[in-house]
Amino acid sequence: MSLEKHNFLNEFPDHHHTIRHLKMNDAHFSKMLNEYNELDHEVYRIESGDEPRSDDYLEQQKLRRVHLKDQLIGRVKQEEAAQ
Repeated sequence: MSLEKHNFLNEFPDHHHTIRHLKMNDAHFSKMLNEYNELDHEVYRIESGDEPRSDDYLEQQKLRRVHLKDQLIGRVKQEEAAQ
């Protein structure tokens, strides 16, 4: 099984400029992005065996990451539509 990090910028390269703009100018977006990145790192560590956790816990963290990703990309698209 190949492990992969899901860095938000790498997941949405076409929105690079908007993501950077929001990170610098929108405190709520920046906080959510930091939380997403922390979750992504945690999931990666668990999947690689560096941080043993239960399967249920791993799935819960993955779900949280997906929900954050949805919120973040929604905000990015909202910002782009307003421009």
